[in-house]
Amino acid sequence: MANQMMDIVKGSLQVLLDDVDFLPELAGERREKAFSSLLSILSTPDHVNKSFLRVALENGQVTRVPAFRVQHNNVLGPYKGGIRFHETVKEEEVVNLASLMTLKNALHEVPFGGGKGGVVINPREYSDKDLYVICKKYVQYFSDILGPDKDIPAPDVGTGEREMDWMMGEYKSIRPGESYRGSFTGKSVENGGSLGRREATGKGVYYTFRYLLHDFVKRQEHWLSERDSMFAKTVLSLKDKSLKIAIQGFGNVGSVVALSAYQCNHLNNKVVAVSDRNVTLYNSDGLDIPALIKFVSMNKGDLPMTGDQLETAGVKAKILGIGEVLTLDVDVLFLAALENQVYQENMIDIKAKIMVEGANAPVTTVADGYLSDKGIIIIPDILANAGGVIVSYLEWLQGRETQFYTEDEVFEKQLSKMKNTFDSVFPPFFSDSFTLRQQCYIHSVMKLSNILYRQGKLY
Repeated sequence: MANQMMDIVKGSLQVLLDDVDFLPELAGERREKAFSSLLSILSTPDHVNKSFLRVALENGQVTRVPAFRVQHNNVLGPYKGGIRFHETVKEEEVVNLASLMTLKNALHEVPFGGGKGGVVINPREYSDKDLYVICKKYVQYFSDILGPDKDIPAPDVGTGEREMDWMMGEYKSIRPGESYRGSFTGKSVENGGSLGRREATGKGVYYTFRYLLHDFVKRQEHWLSERDSMFAKTVLSLKDKSLKIAIQGFGNVGSVVALSAYQCNHLNNKVVAVSDRNVTLYNSDGLDIPALIKFVSMNKGDLPMTGDQLETAGVKAKILGIGEVLTLDVDVLFLAALENQVYQENMIDIKAKIMVEGANAPVTTVADGYLSDKGIIIIPDILANAGGVIVSYLEWLQGRETQFYTEDEVFEKQLSKMKNTFDSVFPPFFSDSFTLRQQCYIHSVMKLSNILYRQGKLY
């Protein structure tokens, strides 16, 4: 993953180096040296903080839990990024995700840098009391580097508003008398969190797709028809079609995507398949998403896995294997589970014409190249799943001002900011030879490079 980030930054900088209109005041050897500095700065993190949390468990045992907080770059503002609790967390993965946060915030004009945290545990194997102690220990071990103007964590895989509430409470105890409301985002509304924060990522993921296939295509249909681009042909072929959607993952992101699609009156689409860690459910006529959400809320987050459970949920569906959701004959595939889900072994079986990354890095580099060469549009994580960090920024602002927005105001501000980003990257995507992912990276690296140069960081 570290090499992948190096390649991303290097490729984007090469495009900008060759663009004489970008930083024209830098020329010749001076330009070469400045861009070499940019590569070094943007492809490596500022700090990698690692510790082993000493945790006294409820069962009487004492264990040491590996934990990380990576701070990639703060040229645009305080470090910002989630903390994930998952047994597969690795240092390299956290470094890569922190780097992607830097690029994501730059792309969407959010005044934060990039950070990421991780704790190597399976939260399902710990009691609530154990998780509370782990959260407290995380803040205790990393308290010197965290804070509303330093580094602001948020939820990620395996964490939610409960964990952020616990962590903010511990931060407040450690630093009495200091500002604390903005030390963590993704908190409960009662504890200073923002309305709409839980749904923000999923709403943004679906809105990205809806905006492309409805708002942008309707407005630019004639212009798109004149583009010599296989991606333009792909999107035009779907604009008036009755769309079949499959969604991998039915957690905070996937379930909100599913409900947004189910309720959408802008597009003729239906959700025919959803999956979680146990099962894929399929119905060619469309699934009853509200009924599934109700069932999941009453059954520890799991979809129905048997005929009896489907009957209890009042849902008609065929039960399929977990991985089958990826290769169904659908028009659109939303990836809202974990990273590296579409890779060399299964990429040839993908049938969707549009893929939307609700999770971080669910498509490997090899699969991304292969599918893009076939004209499949991949709306990348950096573009699609930024709703969470945008509303985290709004939560941070509300905490500082102690004035709070309504849920409608939150979504209006979130989607307005995302729309501005779409309008900056969609036109060049359909005009140039770069994929949408590459276009987003170039845009982000351009923003960061310009600021680093203006602040004199390249000498």
